[in-house]
Formats: sequence, structure tokens, C-alpha cells
Amino acid sequence: MQAPDDFNPIPGKAVELQPGLRRILAPNPSPMTYRGTNTYLLGTGELAVIDPGPLNDAHLQAILDAIQAGQRISHIIVTHSHLDHSPLARPLADRTGAPILAFGGPEAGRSAIMTELALHGLAGGGEGIDSAFYPDTEVADGALIDGDGWQLEVIHTPGHLGNHIALGWSDVCFTGDHVMGWASSLVSPPDGDLTDFMRACHRLRARDWTVFHSGHGAPINDPGGRLDWLINHRLEREAQILAALEEEPGTARSLAERIYTDTPKALLPAAERNVFSHLIDLLGKSLVLADKELSVDVRFSRRA
Repeated sequence: MQAPDDFNPIPGKAVELQPGLRRILAPNPSPMTYRGTNTYLLGTGELAVIDPGPLNDAHLQAILDAIQAGQRISHIIVTHSHLDHSPLARPLADRTGAPILAFGGPEAGRSAIMTELALHGLAGGGEGIDSAFYPDTEVADGALIDGDGWQLEVIHTPGHLGNHIALGWSDVCFTGDHVMGWASSLVSPPDGDLTDFMRACHRLRARDWTVFHSGHGAPINDPGGRLDWLINHRLEREAQILAALEEEPGTARSLAERIYTDTPKALLPAAERNVFSHLIDLLGKSLVLADKELSVDVRFSRRA
């Protein structure tokens, strides 16, 4: 699914999406972030800032400039601690006095198998971890965050990152990087876990939502359809990997080169991590075998 070319908001400008909700685009476009990170301001009196974004003075000032007469920032909520989402939280808290809320630090929510991979030296890839991030208040799955005229439900959605959360606002959901309209979410071990990711997708799919507001890109006005596409996309990728392994065993890298034939060379490392995440998931399903201790360089084969 291609990103819509007509989504090109002006960075730093607060845009009203619906009454009580505004979006400010951060000036950090890239192949991994599309036009940049979406920062959301929820409320009309006490404001929640969702995903303050990267460490950028201009974006900090844009958020502060968006505070209108009679308003104040009362909550700073971070969906996950990647460098394009969380670093501005602390400077914003210092300027406003608002507490930072999140599921936990960078390693919170990490699955057991990913913890083991990290202990054996596998480093994260992709968007980069904000290793210095810590919340003032940790919020658990199912917790309710109350503000002046608004309430958010915390939904733990690990997969893209172990500490990733979505936020339900009535029938609207802020999905961070778990569900985006412009691209599928990167799942890069040991920070990302595909088994967790798929479980979280099905959990979100079981709810009735009218719109998703994601960390990057335009609002998603068909949440169920987008989740169906995302789930099926992953199942199709799984089928491609299994078919490739039927032909001959391979590493995550060699399989990525065989499968992602139209992907620019610069993005192949991300594709390799995505394939590796699938291979770990398939290993857990007993559909593949690894020829030695699990690592990104191990050769996999199809289980007979």
C-alpha cells in the first residue's frame, strides 16, 4: 500500500483534526518517518501532548506556541521510546511542569526471547532507541488517564517496541507506530517481536474504531480495513519466507535479498530485520529450524 501523496502538512503548524484534537508535524522527514513525527494535542483546557517527538528546538517551540489562552499542558504521553517520538518529552516537561507518562523505559515489555537475544549482543536496528528515556509515571495495560474533559485508555501493543502503547479515546485510537497508513510497521529484533506484534494487531481488530491517528502519516479512516491489510501483509511475507526455505536454507540476509527484490539497497538492512522477526516467529511455531544458537546470522531451514 502506497502512502498518499496529498499528505504534506506544514511542519510546526497546529492543525485541528476534530474538536479538541490538533496535530503538529515535527520537521524530521526520512525514509523511516515519512513526512515526520505526528505530535497530538488533546483537550481544550488541560492538554495531553501525545508523542512530543524528536529533540528539536523548533518543534518544542511549536508545541508551546500552540497553547492557547486558558490552556496548559497537564500530561505528556509517549507511545514508545524511539528517537523520533520520545526525546522531546523531558525538555517539554521542564518547560511546562507536566509529568511524562509511558509504559516504561526502553526495555520495558520486551519478550523473553528478545531479552535473551539482547543479552547475547544483538543490537537494535532501524529507528534508534532513546536509551535515556524514563517516564515520571508508568502506565499499565488497561489504565485510564484522565484529563479535563477527556479520558484515554492505555492499550499495551508491543511488537514494534516492547514498551509500545496505543491510546483509546472513545472510538478513536492513537496507534503510535503500531498501525500506520503510509507503510507497515518495522519489527526489528531484539526491540521488536513479531509474535507480540501480531497478537496486538488482532487485539486492536477486535474493537470498533472510527479512526486511527498514527505516529506518521494521515488519519486512517478505515481502521478495520487497515488492520486486515497489515495482518494479511505479514501472513503473505511469512508465506514468501516459507516458500524460499522450501527451495534452500538461508540466513535472514540472504532471504531478504531473495524476497525484497524491488527494495532499494539502503533499506535492505531493515528488510533483513523484518525477515529475522518472521523467522523467530516461525521458530516459535515449529515451522522452521535453526542450525545453531539463535542469532541474526544463523541459517534457517524448513521443518519437514
